[in-house]
Amino acid sequence: MYPRISDLTRDLFGFDFPIDLYAFGLMVAIGILVATAMTRVEVDRRYALGWMKSVRDTVKDDKGREKTVQASPSVLLWNMALMAGGFGVLGAKLFHIIDYWDEFTADPLGMIFSGSGLTVYGGILLGSIAILWYAKKKGVSRAHLADAAAPGLLFAYGIGRIGCYLSGDGDWGVCSSLDDKPGWLPGWLWSETFPNNMLGQMDPVVYNATQRGAECALANPTGVYPTMLYEFAMASVLAGILWVLRKNPFRAGWLISLYAVFAGAERFLIEFIRVNPDAAFGLPQSQIISIGFIIAGVVGLVLTTKRRDDTPGATPEAVPVAA
Repeated sequence: MYPRISDLTRDLFGFDFPIDLYAFGLMVAIGILVATAMTRVEVDRRYALGWMKSVRDTVKDDKGREKTVQASPSVLLWNMALMAGGFGVLGAKLFHIIDYWDEFTADPLGMIFSGSGLTVYGGILLGSIAILWYAKKKGVSRAHLADAAAPGLLFAYGIGRIGCYLSGDGDWGVCSSLDDKPGWLPGWLWSETFPNNMLGQMDPVVYNATQRGAECALANPTGVYPTMLYEFAMASVLAGILWVLRKNPFRAGWLISLYAVFAGAERFLIEFIRVNPDAAFGLPQSQIISIGFIIAGVVGLVLTTKRRDDTPGATPEAVPVAA
């Protein structure tokens, strides 16, 4: 594995990268940049269609003098990206501490300052709250902004999972054996040992047993499921579907509702082959939150699956019947 970029450059090119840059942090940054770029395209499209109002922006004229102009809300996206990064990391760390409270109480400083140990849902929730607050402050339609961000948000999640894989940060699955591997599947997609991982190079099967109380029931375990790669694949496909459906005829909020269903279902399913402590009802925290995502998404779809007024066959608004 390559927890630091210098590990990768040393292995491939024989030299150490001059900056101590973590692979996970790099992939998160790439994910934010890609998501912001995708969101910008969709925000500009919605602005051109008149669905989103302009915002005030400061630019310089030919003589270098500043002036205020009306512009697409996309000019605010880089500020939002910075907020997403900062509050996202804070939320991800906070939720990880809650998820692994026993490990935190045993070594609080070690967990707080560790480069690993981030729960994605915490990052999504706190980052989203910060961005929606900022959007309201700037007068940006939060429903249209959320719809515009949905495909990129899911794709960025998948890119972040590649960072987890490269780092070997413990977000792997339960033990697996190549004896059970389907013949058509490459071995590295079924069972991974995560050498040189971020957790002190501990064997992942041993780590699951000693640190998380998940003893392996297989007679001949050869590693663990590389669940990060599965999540990258699922997130990429689902993000592609959202991107295709972004030009749907339904009302604002429909696409982000579908995102919530997709994201919740993906995470709920992957948790069956991951190792996380139960939080309530025999389910880990991530699955409980996933159920909440799915329910919220379904409710949102029910409320927004109505054609916009500017589309053929628009759904009429309900009109009260006079007594």
